Amino acid sequence: MPNRLAAETSPYLLQHAHNPVDWYPWGEEAFARARAEDKPVLVSIGYAACHWCHVMERESFEDAGVAAAMNERLICIKVDREERPDVDAIYMDAVQAMTGAGGWPLNAFVTPEGAPFYAGTYFPPEPRHGLPAWRQVVEAIAEAWTAQRDEIATATQSILPRLAGAAALEPPPGDVTPETLERAVAGLRRGFDAANGGWGGAPKFPASSVIEFLLARGEPQMPLQTLRRMASGGIFDQVGGGFARYSVDARWIVPHFEKMLYDNALLARAYLHAFQLTGEPLFRRVTEETLDWAMRELRQDEGGFASSLDADSEGVEGRFYVWTPDEIRSVLGDELAAEAIEHFGVTDAGNFEGASILVRATSDPPRLGEIKAKLLAARERRVRPALDDKRLTSWNALMISALADAGAALERADYVSAAVTCARFIDAELTDANGRLLRTFNRGRAKLDAYLEDHAYLLEAYLTLYEATFDAHWFARARDLAETILARFHDPRRGGFFSVADDHRGGLIARRKDLEDVPIPSGASSAALGLLRLSRMTGEARYEDAALSLVKLLHTVAPEHPLAFGHLLRAIDFALSDVREVALAGEDLAPLARVVRGRFLPHVVLAGGDGEVVPLLEGREPVEGRAAAYVCERFACKLPVTSPGELEALLT
Repeated sequence: MPNRLAAETSPYLLQHAHNPVDWYPWGEEAFARARAEDKPVLVSIGYAACHWCHVMERESFEDAGVAAAMNERLICIKVDREERPDVDAIYMDAVQAMTGAGGWPLNAFVTPEGAPFYAGTYFPPEPRHGLPAWRQVVEAIAEAWTAQRDEIATATQSILPRLAGAAALEPPPGDVTPETLERAVAGLRRGFDAANGGWGGAPKFPASSVIEFLLARGEPQMPLQTLRRMASGGIFDQVGGGFARYSVDARWIVPHFEKMLYDNALLARAYLHAFQLTGEPLFRRVTEETLDWAMRELRQDEGGFASSLDADSEGVEGRFYVWTPDEIRSVLGDELAAEAIEHFGVTDAGNFEGASILVRATSDPPRLGEIKAKLLAARERRVRPALDDKRLTSWNALMISALADAGAALERADYVSAAVTCARFIDAELTDANGRLLRTFNRGRAKLDAYLEDHAYLLEAYLTLYEATFDAHWFARARDLAETILARFHDPRRGGFFSVADDHRGGLIARRKDLEDVPIPSGASSAALGLLRLSRMTGEARYEDAALSLVKLLHTVAPEHPLAFGHLLRAIDFALSDVREVALAGEDLAPLARVVRGRFLPHVVLAGGDGEVVPLLEGREPVEGRAAAYVCERFACKLPVTSPGELEALLT
């Protein structure tokens, strides 16, 4: 018999709907029962593509005896961390404070008021590797709740101040200067893996925000080497395109095979900008193969994008993606297979349970396109990894930005069209009758109040989409979001932005400011960069002031920990740079727009089209009947130009 999760729309929650555990979704109903029955609450957090979440479910949550113990002693709540980043952030902070580490599954034991007193991650069904059995943990918690209530109260009081994140942080003295960015770059040089690209050892994650910051700063060596090495490794799907979430090793060879929408949106854009800088064909190919993969495998019927693909298929991680030499020969025949086996580094021994993870071991053979097409067609006949098909506003916004940027730069009308369709989907399905933005959509239903990251990513996406289309609707929507961010998320006293709105209906024990740009930009950093760009297009100083309040709050912290603040460093770089404002006026704007869109110009904002909506276009007119470009910098404008060559000269 299904439990209460059967009424949810999250694939992760629905995976647990037939567990014998009496799961509740996050909400007041569960906590009210806990208060009424005086029981501790288990908040168990994971996500659909999480391998160890599946393992713990099979081992413990599907076990009738274990479930009976949980139901008797606890009130049990299941949370999809991707739907509820607010809940996840609070209890991830708790587990890290209590154990020094974190991850998923995350299992926090909390009071009926939501205050955590014990937390951990994965627990096995029997004691091993120094970990107690899950059932032992449940029974110990129940006993402590009865016999050690005073100690639990003390533990919760000691942890509560940490759970507000950076909400109490005050801005330090001193000004933001270019030296801030120089120190950040120096720190990244010290931590750079010169042999393999990237930063740190195993496991190694793509640092998309750091790569973008360095490209914008004119520091190409570290990001370009990293992008080349990732494109040659197993973290990149050499057959079907797209990136896995991280590499188990330091060389980008062995991936953790789950594929996330957010990684691929961010990396596609990083590779696009690398191509714009260098003209290197590899970077364009990876950009297009990544976006084509997302269009093929994640795009849903209404135009939104699903969240992720699981790492497992047929119960084995990576089985969908790896190959033996015999499998390749059976698909390609001996002659073509010989090229493929050499190029992809396939061996009889294999490097993943007897099969090989494909890498780019040689330069591209002449028939690589044919090889990939045949292998992809054959792979499509395998059992596919599970799809988490919920559409999240923030992650879809990242994909809108990637598609719009790439579509405009590469003149791929299909990408721009997909970005527009996705944006229209968010406007239609993820906005309620009162105009309030919502977080998640699936199975015909949208729900949950949107967070700062949803508003901020969408602000950046709508500005990018406007620059790619000159459709003033998207500019107007960006301004609407900016006003909401200022009214409901900005902290005018200490600076920066709260992660949830001032009227958030989430039942949280703390209103946090989440600041770090790992693994994706924080909502605060995204809001800062979006507001800075919008201020240049509108002349509205209050947008810039709100953005700079975050910069002032973190300008001493960010350069000391540059890997954690890549997107914020981009915002600081933008704030300190001589930004050029380009306004195009006239009928046929394509030749002039191509000059701007085709290059990587991180310190340029672009406007064109309807002058009634976009302040940057006010008073701009064609010159002698010809489309004209107006370039302004440091509050001064140059004479308009009408030829692409003249515009290019002004932007060089």
